Amino acid sequence: MAPLDTQTGVWKSGKGKGRKTPKGRQLEDQAHSEILDLLGARPRSRDLLIEFLHLVQDKFGHISAAHIRALSEEMRVGQAEIFEVASFYAHFDVVKEGETPPPALTIRVCDSLSCELAGAEQLKQALEDGMDPSQVRVLRAPCMGRCDTAPVLEIGHNHIDHATVEKVEAAIAADDTHAHVPDYETLDTYMSEGGYAVLKDLRANGNWEAVQEKVKEAGLRGLGGAGFPSGTKWGFVRANEGTRYLAVNGDEGEPGTFKDRYYLERTPHLFLEGMLIAAWAVEAEKAFIYMRDEYPAVLEILATEIAALEAAGIVEPGYIDLRRGAGAYICGEESAMIESIEGKRGEPRHRPPFVAQVGIFGRPTLVHNVETLYWVAKINREGPECLNAVEKNGRKGLRSYSVSGRVKNPGVHLLPAGSTILDVIDAAGGMLDGHSFKAYQPGGPSSGLLPAHMNDIPLDFDTLQPHGTFIGSAAVVVLSDQDSAKEAALNMLRFFEDESCGQCTPCRVGCEKAVKLMQADKWDQDLLEELSQAMVDTSICGLGQAAPNPIRLTMKHFPEEV
Repeated sequence: MAPLDTQTGVWKSGKGKGRKTPKGRQLEDQAHSEILDLLGARPRSRDLLIEFLHLVQDKFGHISAAHIRALSEEMRVGQAEIFEVASFYAHFDVVKEGETPPPALTIRVCDSLSCELAGAEQLKQALEDGMDPSQVRVLRAPCMGRCDTAPVLEIGHNHIDHATVEKVEAAIAADDTHAHVPDYETLDTYMSEGGYAVLKDLRANGNWEAVQEKVKEAGLRGLGGAGFPSGTKWGFVRANEGTRYLAVNGDEGEPGTFKDRYYLERTPHLFLEGMLIAAWAVEAEKAFIYMRDEYPAVLEILATEIAALEAAGIVEPGYIDLRRGAGAYICGEESAMIESIEGKRGEPRHRPPFVAQVGIFGRPTLVHNVETLYWVAKINREGPECLNAVEKNGRKGLRSYSVSGRVKNPGVHLLPAGSTILDVIDAAGGMLDGHSFKAYQPGGPSSGLLPAHMNDIPLDFDTLQPHGTFIGSAAVVVLSDQDSAKEAALNMLRFFEDESCGQCTPCRVGCEKAVKLMQADKWDQDLLEELSQAMVDTSICGLGQAAPNPIRLTMKHFPEEV
């Protein structure tokens, strides 16, 4: 073997010969300087990798090989590891040597069910035909949490509701590519109406078990979709010694769901106070908020209001750590979200151990959904009766139904938890003129489709399971006689195919094969059922386990279409 020159670290292959540089991609001075400028005085912590990748993507519109090399130098992390993380998330554009970077402007057109019903496919085609591809890139994208204003697209970080080609052209002409922050309740307004008084009182002389009992008495359950009794989690986390954390799951990626965005864009402090009450209850040393990148206005609101909380002395600087997702539906699964918070690919963990014991950085972690914490604050301010005093069809409580599709007034409708689909449609102003009710999705694509004649089931936890479905995040999409159940199911499976993290074969390959089989004029129902059963039995997480629901329910309730 050739000797190593200890002065330069270069292998010599003969007298006066050899490499001038070490093997591999060389560190470029300009790229390194740009990374140093972007990172500034931030700590070079491994868990901040995704935040740093956002800085690069936002500044340059892509992530070059040279910038990956420079990031590797600064963070002392292998280039392959950085590439693996960056290439996992849809919102990072990794550009290798010799490749052309994407155009300066990207338009993402939502292709989820509500937007497809509203003509998103035709809109995307019209944009592709009318735009210069060297200047503007048009992509299809999963749900952006704005189903009530479908079709929706995002130009830069500006969301255009009820989108048309004319609106896009006007936005480009005005260089209107930044998030529009709506009017919302600021810290001063919230505190003038008694906000944070409960938190301060609890911190001074509160009993966490009494608060836990209040939350249990209210009947609050996890509103991200799982429906686990909220107060019960607190005891699980507190039972573990040492450092504990709280993580807020704000990755509201289930198509048809937009309730969390609705509340955060109006009353962010009700959520923040609920979060701080829960963090106090489990003695969390830090609170992480993981917010989806599709909500740029919410990210801006939270950054502003967290700074206001720090300035007011309500929280220590840095206690609330706001993290930005990067376009991966799978990060709505709690362990995948934790992987992402740690700066890794968002792949679900095997369980046990559960995150209440081994969560962020291996420490016990309390995970709650945004709306759940909104109700924690309301229950502590107004008492358990703000939820449990409402009763309908034998069910107690209230539900925030995200309603979209063929109704006159789509939006978030707060209704008794025992409401049926007819109550929900009625609250949303009834069916659109010329449309008659045919089918509905009770809780996002994971819940599949039910026919219109099954209209007397209370849309709540535990009431839908006997029918092979569930309420999930209460994302209700209403279909009419002008829609195809078969095409709707295919839309849902295409979403799962795109969003499978790929870690387990049953989900990765199963979703892909299902889409191919569902494109046939006549479905091979026996084969689809066999595939569905394999996915349910062997997938690692809820994505693969629930993906067959649209297939099974469409075959069961709409046999004439398949």
